[in-house]
Amino acid sequence: MPRTVWSGAISFGLVTVPINVQSATEDHSVRFHQYHLEDMGRVRVRKYCEVEDREVTSGEIGKGYELSKTQVIPISDDELRDLPLPTAKAIEIAAFVPLESVDPIRIGEGYYLQPSSQVAAKPYKLLAMALARSSKVAVAKYAWSGRERLGLLRVRDDVIVLHAMRWPDEIRDPAELLPEPVELSDDEIDRALALMDTMTREDLEAPEFRDTYTEALEQIIEAKREHREPPAMPEPEQQPGRVVDLMAALEESVQKARTSRGEDAKVHEMPKKAAKKQPTKKKTTPKKASGRKPESA
Repeated sequence: MPRTVWSGAISFGLVTVPINVQSATEDHSVRFHQYHLEDMGRVRVRKYCEVEDREVTSGEIGKGYELSKTQVIPISDDELRDLPLPTAKAIEIAAFVPLESVDPIRIGEGYYLQPSSQVAAKPYKLLAMALARSSKVAVAKYAWSGRERLGLLRVRDDVIVLHAMRWPDEIRDPAELLPEPVELSDDEIDRALALMDTMTREDLEAPEFRDTYTEALEQIIEAKREHREPPAMPEPEQQPGRVVDLMAALEESVQKARTSRGEDAKVHEMPKKAAKKQPTKKKTTPKKASGRKPESA
């Protein structure tokens, strides 16, 4: 059972739902410590006070805001906890919006919200069912760890999930990253769509969606623990040389994707003649229009 990371309530108009917040995800990455290679002694980071030039304990450490190199304003955990904010003890729902209206780049870590008591079960289920039937998500404000945050509430398997969200001014403008304007043909776009079609999945449960890096690390660790040679890792597939022709690269990708799925790469292949006729039709229309302009003038 995951531990509770925060306790409070969801505020939904005049309805209050006491809840406990628990992490919705787990990190299965292999963790390493730092060691002195000569004798495999553990290397640790120790905390020193620059003024007294000595190591300090966790109980002696607090937070501070640096106004200048010589002036620091101390801020205690009690002061952060007692900030006069309505969101300090509650997740205040501010609005309901369609999920597609929320830019995914703003959505972060997920947490499960659990009703804290049997009394909270009914209002909890009411909010969950209302969210599910409306096909909308709730946008809320809450305060954790000394700052007010924006969050998104949705339903997953009848459980309310809170996702941390970025504030609008925390998202960088990507305009400067745009490439120079380029021209794309209808054929190239159609081939890209065909590639997308061959790579479409109904879910993410396929074997390729697994952490092969962690699996390989675990095999190496287990082999060393048993004092045997680690298993030989398969060589990565050799990538062909860079293809300059974009159409050729798309066509080859489509065929490769269909072959990997056991499909005949030529079954759904688009007729090239039909694809070439489309640009020709588009070119004839502007010519007729341009020929009429001198007559009207």
